[in-house]
Amino acid sequence: MSQLTAITDDSFENDVIASALPVIVDFWAAWCGPCKALAPIVEAVSAQYTGKVKFVKLDIDANPITPPKFGVRGIPTLILFKDGQVQATQVGLVNKADLTRFIDANL
Repeated sequence: MSQLTAITDDSFENDVIASALPVIVDFWAAWCGPCKALAPIVEAVSAQYTGKVKFVKLDIDANPITPPKFGVRGIPTLILFKDGQVQATQVGLVNKADLTRFIDANL
């Protein structure tokens, strides 16, 4: 069962900026190999943070407005938002341990 909610440019404000919980946004695209490799890692890690962190994914091809606002130039990019602000950014493929460290260091 997927913990990741797909969001859009239109829902970004509500799903991410207005969220009471910290949010990890996975910026990805269907043609991106590293994104496909990262997906099950994000999925697995998201289960560890149920109720603490919200995990969402944004397809950059279908939603071209949001990525440039947050300086997304390469994918996969994970951005941690806290209280509506960018807290930290992780670019590229990471393993489960590194992703957990990234989240814990920035919560």
